[in-house]
Amino acid sequence: MSNLEQDPDLVHCSDGGGTPGLELLAPRDVPLGGPRAMTVRRTLPQKQRSLIGAWCFVDHYGPDHVAGSGGMRVPRHPHTGLATVSWLFSGEIDHRDSAGFAAVVRPGEVNLMVAGRGISHQEFSTPGTEVLHGAQLWYALPDSTRHMAPTFSHHVPDPVVVDGAEIRVFIGSLAGATSPVPTHTPPLLGAEITLSPGARVELAVDPGNEHGVLLDSGDLRLGGTQVPRDHLAHVPTGRTQLVLEAGREPVRLLLLGGRPLGEQIVMWWNFVGRDHDEIAAHRAAWQAEIGAEAGERGAPPRFGTFPDGMPAPLPAPDLPGVRLRPRG
Repeated sequence: MSNLEQDPDLVHCSDGGGTPGLELLAPRDVPLGGPRAMTVRRTLPQKQRSLIGAWCFVDHYGPDHVAGSGGMRVPRHPHTGLATVSWLFSGEIDHRDSAGFAAVVRPGEVNLMVAGRGISHQEFSTPGTEVLHGAQLWYALPDSTRHMAPTFSHHVPDPVVVDGAEIRVFIGSLAGATSPVPTHTPPLLGAEITLSPGARVELAVDPGNEHGVLLDSGDLRLGGTQVPRDHLAHVPTGRTQLVLEAGREPVRLLLLGGRPLGEQIVMWWNFVGRDHDEIAAHRAAWQAEIGAEAGERGAPPRFGTFPDGMPAPLPAPDLPGVRLRPRG
């Protein structure tokens, strides 16, 4: 998915009656792929918080009625230094990338694309999709693996039932379930959790991890704090358990977590790097490559090649007039 907007909203802190240190990150609406495309709700990054563990980007979209909106239409675009995690609640998305992987993203099945040193891909909702609803997540790769060759993984997690909750662990380990998907990053967690009305579940978590809870639907209290729908609640390190409680409505959420990355990153458009010059070089390489496709002289294909007949690639926006600063 293409990161087309960078100006984040403010972080809103919880009241004193809930989990100490909990922050509520409000979503902002962002057009995806152009002014006529579907709108997503972005909760990460924020000005005050760039990362939760290594997670650096959270887009949440739908339920989107494709007949009226046109669905997801994101032409080929580049990535470096990160991995994309696609998770759907409804609908299907066709994925194709320059490393030769083509896959259909379906509900309850995780697709993870590791960009490493450079990859390009496109995403289009399938013709049979009527309602599109899900999340697109990115995490930053550490310096030790961010120059690796790009790769792709697919996994269908089995549900685990605990105290009125159904848990699907697509990254990492939780509630006795472990995903086999290799992340090439410090310990990371990603799971979908649904709660029946009135259910209460206590989840043992690694105190070395920080966590984020993205509420998709329902009435949720996290450690006594009410979480508004579409918000991302951040819980700092040091917690050994998370307490999730559903009110009168059933709940669906995504739980993200991980060890703090411990590195500062520069994240701009679809690139993650370590300084302004590196990002500028990635942009120049991409522009040269898509110029070469149009018949101009360009650089060797850092971001790979695509079959003929695919939709035209997205050009990179202009860099800002000031140097990009590392954050994290």
